[in-house]
Amino acid sequence: MKKTLAKILTLMLLLAAAGCSAETTPKNSDSANAIQVGLVQLADNGAFTDMREGFIDKLRELGYTEEQLVIDYKNANGDTATLNSIFQTMVDAQKDLIVTIGTPATQAIVNMDSGIPVFFISVSNPVGAKVITDMSTPDKHATGTSNAIPVSEMFKLSDQLTPDRQTYGLIYNTGEVNAVTTIEQAKNYLDSVGLNYKEAIVTSSSEVQQAAESLVGSVDAFFIPNDSMVQSAMPQVAEIAKQAKLPVYGSSAVMVQSGAFATVSIDDITIGGITAEMAVKFLKGTPIEQIPAITVSDFTTVINQSTADAIGVTIPQDILSHAAIIE
Repeated sequence: MKKTLAKILTLMLLLAAAGCSAETTPKNSDSANAIQVGLVQLADNGAFTDMREGFIDKLRELGYTEEQLVIDYKNANGDTATLNSIFQTMVDAQKDLIVTIGTPATQAIVNMDSGIPVFFISVSNPVGAKVITDMSTPDKHATGTSNAIPVSEMFKLSDQLTPDRQTYGLIYNTGEVNAVTTIEQAKNYLDSVGLNYKEAIVTSSSEVQQAAESLVGSVDAFFIPNDSMVQSAMPQVAEIAKQAKLPVYGSSAVMVQSGAFATVSIDDITIGGITAEMAVKFLKGTPIEQIPAITVSDFTTVINQSTADAIGVTIPQDILSHAAIIE
């Protein structure tokens, strides 16, 4: 923390010398005094890419140049041992702050209790994942953004686009807390409205295709939670569903870009940018425990028109008028 504050003070002095306030765009500083940021994700997928780019672009927009703030980006490619090794290296290097994308990466660094401030992007249930104990007054040197999935709105959209679906196929990895939380909400909702569901649990991305195939013939639609493992195999799930004329309702716009039929979700670039704004508050002197975690709830309906055509669904005009359509 002392090193971080020293770098921030150096940057502020340079700003003052240039006749700028801390709220304006910073000027170039000596790279030796650059703030060192670790940016880590467990796996590679389109949603995480958008979140990462949203975070970095917002930092640059707010005036933090590459000379002033150096980002060390790492991807564990789905391997938890690699993930832990990445974080240990960053802790040993005494990064000024660490940014994580998704729940598993956030849990890994928070559990290390390194004392390095952590800003997380897109943790659906931060309290349930035990990365903080309170959203309003975060602890454990961590805060960030939550992308709680609007489960009831997803199924209401399904009722509008593909009515009379009686049984949903749920594919997820029980090792991802965020996915389990969303699935529990989905099952509770389906129970409350008298609909059925069948589950297929996977432990690696290589199992996702077989899981989808196992559900064909016994379900009327698929619901995929915010699960990075399943999301990475979305093209395969989408192709299987298209062949069976089944809609896939995903939990992110990137899933729809990858072939799922529709979603109600947040914008991934936006949530990355919001997290960057929180990190900037810290860099300007606000203690991390005074930066509440934020649940982002600016939802958009996103529909894949090509998938709609492939499964024979006509999108009602009242939905077309406000939805984002991917051709």
